[in-house]
Amino acid sequence: MRTPLCDAFGIEYPIFAFTPSEHVAAAVSRAGGLGVLGCVRFNDTEELERVLTWLDDNTDGKPYGVDIVMPMKIPTEGTSIDLKAMIPEEHISFVDRTLLQLGVPPLPEGEGRDGVLGWLHSVARSHLDVALQHRPVFIANALGSPPKDVIDKCHEHGIKIGALAGAAKHALSHVENGVDIIIAQGYEAGGHTGEVASMVLTPDIVDAVGPDVPVLGAGGIGSGRQVAASLALGSQGVWMGSIWLGTEEYRGMGSANSDAWETAFTRATSSDTVRTRVYTGKPARLLKTKWTEAWAEDGAPSPLPMPLQNLLVAEAHNRISAANDPDVISMPIGQIVGRMNDVRPVAEVMADLVSEFEETVAKLNKVNG
Repeated sequence: MRTPLCDAFGIEYPIFAFTPSEHVAAAVSRAGGLGVLGCVRFNDTEELERVLTWLDDNTDGKPYGVDIVMPMKIPTEGTSIDLKAMIPEEHISFVDRTLLQLGVPPLPEGEGRDGVLGWLHSVARSHLDVALQHRPVFIANALGSPPKDVIDKCHEHGIKIGALAGAAKHALSHVENGVDIIIAQGYEAGGHTGEVASMVLTPDIVDAVGPDVPVLGAGGIGSGRQVAASLALGSQGVWMGSIWLGTEEYRGMGSANSDAWETAFTRATSSDTVRTRVYTGKPARLLKTKWTEAWAEDGAPSPLPMPLQNLLVAEAHNRISAANDPDVISMPIGQIVGRMNDVRPVAEVMADLVSEFEETVAKLNKVNG
């Protein structure tokens, strides 16, 4: 499974694991991949500082990365209060009414009412500043190319930049902006994703950017066979996110700290997801539940643009998480959820990925032989 990216990053396997859990990220890095910590959940830079210090101390000296959410064009941004004032009353009423209909109780007074501010450009900038005080070797941006000064600053620190792309033209634009690695995010993926499936998207992007720009295949990858398929399509590695939600190390993270979340993903099939704008305002694939279905009903308002939609539903998501109801839970996850039938340690998942990859390649060699 070794590719040039392994030498570039000092890793054993070209498996890049996106996760909001520092425990998962550390476990992947220790197992020979590259754990990439999603920073969007951090409103408090002091908390991010503590978590990155923990990663520095718990990865056995092995490399890791971070993922930020930063648009290339710097928006005009006021305070969170100014932004909330832009949310129509119709949307607020719809959310309140829907939560009542779904039987989701309110939170105790004063708990969980702040939105996730990591979607704001200024907060993402603070995430970057904190990260540069630590030792990530890779910074990925979920919204494509970050601003040019951010790319330059990362390069000055010897850090490579990755950006997600859902089309070949986006990948070419990223390369022109100075991005080092393209993450070809297929339609099957959880979270923000485009409209082209991985089987088509990966070779499109590989051919567009040429042999000198590494591409990570993403979307629908959860087994060694699928890793082999992605490399066969021309990628130099894989970017995996959803599969880590079903690991023991992920337990304790928000909605994962409940029997409801485990029930929801272990019973789901590959058809039990939906691509919608209700989570952040941009198209993202989520677990299909009564919450997502409510937004698709006649009379439901259209989701707001980012970051207003996230601010609108932030408290609702906290209430849904606390409700411990598998029929309502809101969580980004890809179509690979249909293969997530139990909870396992990260090390076991990594070992299975590698062994199945090797078995698959051996079978292909016999076909060729």
